Amino acid sequence: MILKRPSELDVMAEAGTVNRLALEKVAEAIRPGVSTVELDAIAEDAILSAGGRPAFKGYRGFPGTLNTSVNEVVVHGIPGPQVLAEGDILSVDIGTVYRGYVADQAMTFPVGKVSGAASELIRTTEASFWAGLEQCVVGNRLGDVSAAIQDVIEAAGFWVVREFVGHGIGREMHEPPEVPNFGRAGTGPRLRPGLVLAIEPMVTMNRTRVRILDDGWTATTADSSLAAHYEHTVAITTEGPRVLTAADQSPRGQGTSSEAGIGGMHGA
Repeated sequence: MILKRPSELDVMAEAGTVNRLALEKVAEAIRPGVSTVELDAIAEDAILSAGGRPAFKGYRGFPGTLNTSVNEVVVHGIPGPQVLAEGDILSVDIGTVYRGYVADQAMTFPVGKVSGAASELIRTTEASFWAGLEQCVVGNRLGDVSAAIQDVIEAAGFWVVREFVGHGIGREMHEPPEVPNFGRAGTGPRLRPGLVLAIEPMVTMNRTRVRILDDGWTATTADSSLAAHYEHTVAITTEGPRVLTAADQSPRGQGTSSEAGIGGMHGA
């Protein structure tokens, strides 16, 4: 567990702002008829223009700035010529290195009008993150976060992905501890000031396993059911959780997800 000083958290907040603004530009371009490689170019340009560097591109050989995961793809979808269609859902995972620190964020978007079930999957995935965030209090245990996420997902009748988890983050993309989206309250390490976590629920419509395609990256549901993903980079502070990739980064200032702005391997 690598704890950050307040000055480091401030730099990570700057990285989070660069990352969030790049994701907002991507979100503005999501529509039927756009390709995932076009979205990738938008993200890369936004990050580079702000003085950052795409965290995913080249990481363990990954070829894109974004993970673009459509419909049954859980995580690690590779940007390419695939064109989005009305009714698709698209999970966008984006990371930025800025002044030596990493920010990581993900969100699932509807493409045009989507089914009610798809909308509920997206809503529940996001809601599970905010339930986990409420447990990000000094002295709580990591299992409190995991259990809160799992409770929301399973109460809605969806399935928590077991094969991928969140992670610590800082100068490196993936630092200890791992952050499962399932678990038992009252277990795991204590949350301490300065700990920074990438908390990222990954949720599927049905109870299913994940399989990796031949490209070595793309992770899909084994039964081709829909999947969604939501993530923020969160610092544990004595004043409360600080969401470093949200529009309002002040501790306890996040409010609802709509107020907080847009929005491991591990999720990414």
